[in-house]
Amino acid sequence: MTGTPAGKRVVAVSEDSDRVAWLQQARAYLRHADPVLARLIDDRPDFDPRAWMTQLPPMDLYGALLFQVTGQQLSVPATRRTLARIQALFGGHLPTPAELLAVDPSQLREAGLSWRKVSTLRDLAERMTDGRLDQDVLSTLPDDELLADLTAIPGIGPWTVQGAMLIALRREDVVLPGDLALRKAVQAAYRLDHLPSQQEVLAIADKWRPYRSLATSYLFSAAFEPAAPPPGSVSAPDHAASAASRVGGS
Repeated sequence: MTGTPAGKRVVAVSEDSDRVAWLQQARAYLRHADPVLARLIDDRPDFDPRAWMTQLPPMDLYGALLFQVTGQQLSVPATRRTLARIQALFGGHLPTPAELLAVDPSQLREAGLSWRKVSTLRDLAERMTDGRLDQDVLSTLPDDELLADLTAIPGIGPWTVQGAMLIALRREDVVLPGDLALRKAVQAAYRLDHLPSQQEVLAIADKWRPYRSLATSYLFSAAFEPAAPPPGSVSAPDHAASAASRVGGS
């Protein structure tokens, strides 16, 4: 599995002016590195790669992993319904690990989670409350170490962790090679005569480093949204509507 090499500094981006400057630098880099991305970027001059995240509830790392696990193997509408029922159990917010452990597991099952997902989320919550895992420490780990720690939990795979990296930790060099929608987006954008394998996606994405998250956002945009929407139009809700199925999974 690819990611930030052990011992390297984790890259996350600050807000406001720092992020504007970072986006300019990242777009220029991707334009130079990949002519396909150059076309996608130039077709979307006002594209905000994080706009879809404003459609999601506030999430720490545990919340993002809960969101990811909930969306495994579910359609977007089913994920939204299940997430809303889970939030309703906890006063309108996603639960902390301690809050999740405090409810009867059958209530989570009634909210729409399978017993396997309930077991996964309780296992993760137990590790985060008994000291085996610490959210603050996890949030600072390089990608490979974070993947290793979390994928040791049954029911949590690399794709689930990578999605949480994007949503909660805002890691900027994450690619989702196991995401079928991304593979289809790569096939369309690069005009391939076949659906690329995970390894092919990783090979194509290697030239995007260290901005693979941004490149992935542009590919999703090209696949799910029209290019260059008219002034005043808002495309973020459509982008958000497919986020659960695109980012969630095992």
